[in-house]
Amino acid sequence: MSAAAVTAARRLAQTGEPRRLDWRRRQLTGIREMLTEDADRLTEALEADLGKSPAQSQLTEMGVVVSEIDHMLKHLESWAAPKRLGVPTFLRPAKARLRPQPLGVVLIISPWNYPVQLCLSPLVGALAAGNTAVVKPSEVAPHTSEALAELLPRHTSPDAVQVVEGGVEETTELLEQRFDHIIYTGNGHVGRIVMRAAAEHLTPVTLELGGKTPTWFDDDENLEAAARRIAWTKFTNAGQTCVAPDYVLTTHDRVQPLTDALEKACRQMYGRDPQASADYGRIVDEKHFDRLSAALEEHTAPNRAGAGAAVAFGGHHDREQRYFAPTVVHSPAPRRGPQGLDLTAGPRGDDALMCQEIFGPVLPIVPVESPEDAVELIRSGEKPLALYVYSDSDETRELFEEETSSGGVVHDAGLIQAGAVTIPFGGVGESGMGAYHGEASFRRFSHYKPVVEKPYTPDTLAFAMPPLGRIKRGLLRKLM
Repeated sequence: MSAAAVTAARRLAQTGEPRRLDWRRRQLTGIREMLTEDADRLTEALEADLGKSPAQSQLTEMGVVVSEIDHMLKHLESWAAPKRLGVPTFLRPAKARLRPQPLGVVLIISPWNYPVQLCLSPLVGALAAGNTAVVKPSEVAPHTSEALAELLPRHTSPDAVQVVEGGVEETTELLEQRFDHIIYTGNGHVGRIVMRAAAEHLTPVTLELGGKTPTWFDDDENLEAAARRIAWTKFTNAGQTCVAPDYVLTTHDRVQPLTDALEKACRQMYGRDPQASADYGRIVDEKHFDRLSAALEEHTAPNRAGAGAAVAFGGHHDREQRYFAPTVVHSPAPRRGPQGLDLTAGPRGDDALMCQEIFGPVLPIVPVESPEDAVELIRSGEKPLALYVYSDSDETRELFEEETSSGGVVHDAGLIQAGAVTIPFGGVGESGMGAYHGEASFRRFSHYKPVVEKPYTPDTLAFAMPPLGRIKRGLLRKLM
């Protein structure tokens, strides 16, 4: 099945039809129609997989992709036009341009946490650039995978988008095929598997991974507004977001006021019983539920946590309903290890809540002495996909921008950068490589081929051809 899908997609790519702008527009328009005409089908699938309400599905899934398609349709012709280049003096007269061309066949391996958005957003970029695509939706969100497999072929040209469903076996078989680009969204473990497989064919990859996204807070004047934004960013999709805050760093005296404001914000958004709220999601499956509950229990165990680790609010969970309440944890201050401040130094070195991306609705608040200590702590770990800063100090904002490395920085908000079609989205280091969205997607899935024209007359190249006497050598030195 996998080999046949790739063959069909490559056969179409080799016809040259996808290079036509009208073909590209038809694919984008078709997917847009799918997202509007079949929105109910996709919404039902998202509710079954992740407990998303229709409003949440529209806001975080379909609406994001529709916005991106509209942006691409508006700018497609200008993006696809050749770009004029200058030429060095010694080559004149001559003309040069960059001609964007599709790569060929793109493999898209998408995750389960935003199974519509993170499948279709790279797909529309690949199609806008004139490629065909093979899509592998996540089997962890089976209802959405089934819906996409059913709907995408209806709304795109034959063989333009091949959908391959299944699990590890099907993904492994896909990775044995030759592609012209692979984009994978998920975790670093699988990202390494993808890179090794791609290396066999010298296939370039885009990896959108995750990591422990930190948040800094010291904006006392805007405490409640900041808390609402932190809570919204963290607890949207029940915390199952690669750019959700993984932990909050603040000074010791701000821990309790921020906690109180976060609890108030959760009540405002989800009511006193978030389990009854239509706007609060569910953990995707029992495996991830058990991982979260075990990590929370381990982190707050008296014999492990040391001084101060405790659930500040939330903590309730219901395995049968896959419900995990919005939870804030007071974590101990970091210890200083051999390399400086370290979130995992000391007896907590293998604590899952501190060592791994949480990917769920549990938010530790970690006290530190200063913004400088927070920067040191962030730098002790891997580079995150995002960094959020809530501060009214220009110096503090500049400190985090200049002294840390991350996929992106957002001040006074979170999550919004992931849905902005004009802002490239991607990671660095352990959090990924390459960026996409909007024009960045078009560039990611295109080859910008240089084309140079050199007229015969006047034949200035004659000055570079032997014999190279004294006059020619002098002239070449001046020109070069």
